Amino acid sequence: MRKENQSTVFEFLLLGLPIRPEHQNVFFTLFLAMYLTTVLGNLLIILLIRLDSHLHTPMYFFLSHLAFTDISLSSVTVPKMLMNIQAQQHSISYKGCISQMYFFVLFGCLDNFLLAVMAYDRYVAICHPLHYITIMREELCFFLVAASWFFCCVHALLHTLLLIQLSFCASNIIHNFFCDLTPLLELSCSDISLNKLVIFTEGGLLFILPLSSVMGSYILIGCTALKAPSTKRFIKTFSTCGSHLLVVFLYYGTVACEYFFSSFQNSSDKDIVASVFYAVVTPLMNPFIYSLRNRDIKQALEIVVTRINCFK
Repeated sequence: MRKENQSTVFEFLLLGLPIRPEHQNVFFTLFLAMYLTTVLGNLLIILLIRLDSHLHTPMYFFLSHLAFTDISLSSVTVPKMLMNIQAQQHSISYKGCISQMYFFVLFGCLDNFLLAVMAYDRYVAICHPLHYITIMREELCFFLVAASWFFCCVHALLHTLLLIQLSFCASNIIHNFFCDLTPLLELSCSDISLNKLVIFTEGGLLFILPLSSVMGSYILIGCTALKAPSTKRFIKTFSTCGSHLLVVFLYYGTVACEYFFSSFQNSSDKDIVASVFYAVVTPLMNPFIYSLRNRDIKQALEIVVTRINCFK
């Protein structure tokens, strides 16, 4: 490890995924396909929402921001991971590592808040359909997204500022495929009690409040669906909520494993697997579950394809 003194680290080494050398090409192809699908799928959603005026509604406004967040979350980690799978040198500079951690925490937090906002939007649409337009005004939608960005930027900046105060004087080997908060804290030879306290208090609050909002919204949606006289509507409501809740459980489950149930002492393959689900799989699933299975999105895609064919 190169160091200027006992507390200065110029670079870190990312060990990456626990992949055998003979399997590197297979995993490289797999993760490259997953990344391209994530980027193209979410870009398609953003494009369709922008082009089709019928999709200029609060629900799709939030979906477009979720799609952008998923692209950003994957782009923060996956390209570097793909480079490291093929390359022999797995180093990342100190500044690059801190920057990667900041943006990963930022976009991960945004995913968290947007899931809660979208759940609230569905609650209003299903439980208060007659007041949906008056409640979900354009001003409120912009405020919810702006507030999400503000709190997440503060959240990411807080953890970054606390991290750069620490000294790294033991090892510079990160047992993960990107610079995440927990693996970096494991490397520090400083007292990380304050960092852990902030993770379990401030981080826990930003974890529990959106999760409570999501679960509360879907519980109320479920109660409303149970009162519905139409069996068809009941099945449709629970089918939609079931798909959404699948992403919610996957997202929050992996976040909890990574940040709250981690020992802060020894990394394991289970932590890396949780990181893969959190950083790679969830952004990949969101386009399919939230949008590409949606009838309005399919109709918008058909309209765009028809217009393109007309210009040929």
